[in-house]
Amino acid sequence: MNISIFDVTGPVMIGPSSSHTAGAAKLARIARVIAARHVSHVVFGLHGSFARTYKGHGTDKALVAGVLGIREDDERLVDAFSIAQQQGLTYEFEAIELEGVHENTVKFTFTLDNGEKSDVTGSSIGGARIIITHIGEFKVELSAQTPVILIQHQDKKGMVGAIANILARNDINIGTMKLSRRAKGDLAFSVIETDDSISETVIADIKATDGVIFTQAINLETGVL
Repeated sequence: MNISIFDVTGPVMIGPSSSHTAGAAKLARIARVIAARHVSHVVFGLHGSFARTYKGHGTDKALVAGVLGIREDDERLVDAFSIAQQQGLTYEFEAIELEGVHENTVKFTFTLDNGEKSDVTGSSIGGARIIITHIGEFKVELSAQTPVILIQHQDKKGMVGAIANILARNDINIGTMKLSRRAKGDLAFSVIETDDSISETVIADIKATDGVIFTQAINLETGVL
């Protein structure tokens, strides 16, 4: 197993735990970005270790901080509850049971400004590393370590090739790609992690592709990752 010095020493963070605090804050921040709209309320469904120890380890404050966009190394993390009150964000915590997931898993249910609900599920897997495992009903794999494109689209022939061609024309290399579909010929969701930042022009070209319903880019330059 290859272990870096970062894995040994851990991330720069507000403690006490890289998985229960720093990882939780990052997980919530990425989940909030995926929701892609203003959030008025969030239900944190806590599974496993998170459900048992979230108050003692500060996971509750870290999760609220992440939804507010506060990073794991920001001293404001400890004041997340009061900042949420100032900004009008309401929240609640509940224990849930999920199948086949990491012990430190959260299902976020966001209430958006239009009243709709948006679900994102992910895990804090240690050393402030995370993985998003579900976006709505779609199973995904998103580590949030490199720029990423999220695309909801029709499941039809040529769709993946059309998207890959757009990226190739713009000199963007695909690191990993994960496609999940509801059923053959129905809706699908693709997560593409790249080696290069994604411009607004690229996103516009993908949006204009026949069969694409929604697309979103998360770049390192946004300060989110």
